[in-house]
This record gives sequence, C-alpha cells and structure tokens, in this order.
Amino acid sequence: MTFLEALILGLVQGLTEFLPVSSSGHLAIGKELLGIEAQNLSFEIVVHAATVLSTIVAFRKDILSLITSSLKLQYNKESSYILKIALSMVPVLIVGLFMKERVEAIFGSGLLIVGICLLLTASLLALSQYVKARENEIKYSNAFLIGVAQAFAVLPGLSRSGATISAGLLMGVKREEIAKFSFLMVLVPILGESFLELISGGFSTVESGINPYSLFAGFIAAFISGLFACKVMISLVKRARLTGFAIYCAVIGLLSIAYSVLY
Repeated sequence: MTFLEALILGLVQGLTEFLPVSSSGHLAIGKELLGIEAQNLSFEIVVHAATVLSTIVAFRKDILSLITSSLKLQYNKESSYILKIALSMVPVLIVGLFMKERVEAIFGSGLLIVGICLLLTASLLALSQYVKARENEIKYSNAFLIGVAQAFAVLPGLSRSGATISAGLLMGVKREEIAKFSFLMVLVPILGESFLELISGGFSTVESGINPYSLFAGFIAAFISGLFACKVMISLVKRARLTGFAIYCAVIGLLSIAYSVLY
C-alpha cells in the first residue's frame, strides 16, 4: 500500500465511519478497486482507532462528565449510562475473542458479501424510519440488543453506526439518544483491539506489509475526515430522515454484487 493509497483509504474510512453506509464495506471496495491485498487487518484497525479519537474529541465534554461522575462511586444517571455501555460491549467482545479469524477471512472474501450486507444495511435504515420514538432513555435491554447489532456489524458492508442506530430507532429510542450512545459504545472495543494489535507486533511492516508512513497517513486522514463526519452525522440523525442513506447503500450494494459476478 502506497502513501497515496493509504491517504485515500483513510479519507474514505473517516467520511464513512459515522455515516450509516459501512466504512468497512467502503474500505473493502476501495482496496478491490486499487488492487490492494493486505496481509492482515492492521490498516483497518489503525484507521478505526483514528475515528475513535475523533469521537473522543467530538464528545469530550460528555465523556469527561461520565468519567467524573463514575469516580464518585455512586449509582446515578451517569454511572448507569456507563454500565449500559459496558453491557453493549459484551456481544462484540465475544465475537472478538472467539471469531476473529473467521471475521478476517470474510474481509478477504471479495465484494459479494459486502454487497449483500450493504443491502441489509439499506433495509434496516429504511425500516427504522417507520417507528415512532417512545423511549426517553436507553434501557439495559436496549443496550444489550444494540450491542448485538454492533457485533453483527463486524461484517464488511453492514454499517456499525447504521445497525446500532437502526436497532435503537426500531426499539423506539429517541434519535439524539441513540446517536450519542452509538458513537460512545465503540470507544473501548476499538481502542482495546488497537492496543492488542500493537503489543502483538501486528502493525510492523513484516506483519502488515504496510510501511509506517502509510499507516500514519491513513490515521491522520481518517481522524480529520472522521471529526467532520461525526459532527455532520449527529446533526443528520437529530433532524433528517435516513432514507437517502438507505437508497445509497442499496445502489452501492447492487453495484458491488454486480462487480463480484462480472469480475
């Protein structure tokens, strides 16, 4: 992977991470079009870590408030929120511990799976627009089911933000509540995965096949574009319908399937 290719893919990751269109699916499409064959998921982990950093910057006040309140060791609204986030991490933790190799194999299986998952993302986004909000806050049961949606979204093409936000909307959670929860619940899993990859040496040129300068370029591009996309998505979820994203995912999904069949 060249410096320019890493820069392009970093921008793609950052712009699509928070929009409900599947950043992993777009990375897979980008790699296919650029003819890039990766040895592992190091690049994906690096650019995901960059977008997590942009999430921390965007929600720094909320995160600081949650941390400060949790240090009081009292059960209150903030500590309850942290427990719900922790509960939402359980499904993806199970997938990470027991199914990592299978997930990595799926990422290298071509665009057919990506296309199918993009169509599924489109369906979820479309369906979620027909349920009226009735929950003022996220319950523990909501948190776990949203976590299950996040676990399934490890599949390339199934948007993580799209799956989690749609799951919340289908359960009647208010738009602003599910948008915030969706972005915060991914922080620890991605940072944890990045740390494990770092101590295992997975980011080395020998293991990843990517030089450090390209990884850094991808990281910076993903962080800057991710910070922009995060703010845009928060505004969109609060005020606009997600039907346009559903149509976009359906079109890209069909094109991906067609490409996989023809090429």
